[in-house]
Amino acid sequence: MELAPGLHRIGNDIVAAYLVEDESGLTLIDSGLAGTWSDLTAELTAMGRTPGDIRALILTHGDTDHIGFAERLRREFGVPVYCHAADAARARGEVKSKPTVGKVKLGPLLKFFGYAIAKRGMSTTYLTSVNEVADGQVLDAPGSPRIIGLPGHSPGSIAVHVPLVDAVFVGDGLTTRHVLTGKVGPQPAPFTDDPAQAIDSLERLRATGAKWVLPGHGAPWSKGVAAAIDAVTDAYRALDK
Repeated sequence: MELAPGLHRIGNDIVAAYLVEDESGLTLIDSGLAGTWSDLTAELTAMGRTPGDIRALILTHGDTDHIGFAERLRREFGVPVYCHAADAARARGEVKSKPTVGKVKLGPLLKFFGYAIAKRGMSTTYLTSVNEVADGQVLDAPGSPRIIGLPGHSPGSIAVHVPLVDAVFVGDGLTTRHVLTGKVGPQPAPFTDDPAQAIDSLERLRATGAKWVLPGHGAPWSKGVAAAIDAVTDAYRALDK
């Protein structure tokens, strides 16, 4: 799905990844579930592109619903995969998360896990090699993506700011559709290691002034990063009442 010139979404509101395009090729942010590969190739075909046009894959963090086909892309097409140093072991399957889950509703829960099973989310191939990145780093990749440390959901969670498309890609730093309750709108993401830290980290995004806030789960948000941060913070405070 084309969101704006040079900006595409792969997948849906349950699990999403994104493509940034410029004259030098494509940068992919996250890689969904293993079965999201078919969504990628369909979107690339519609763009007149192939996987060989992808110059970089940036992982917002190392969870299995974000690294889905990353190893395939790396092995078959030589695409470098970037991940924050603090999540590299997670992306390689060497450590597991111990997240806070929170409230659950049966319908959305079943929908999420049903989709994950259909998209081969239970048979993820972990990365065997990653290129480690750090906060503030600007990658030599299409769109000149800048890394913003966003710890909380995981120790090495990051956001990716791409001024070319006026977007910040936040992974699970926040969500606009809670996969366990079905609630929509900007809010804290489930399965978060340190919820309080995740909320504090969002303030680091405000200075980007980005129009688009693009999560790994939920609809794209186009009302600006400040409004998204404020909504998530309000939702988090409401949880404590």
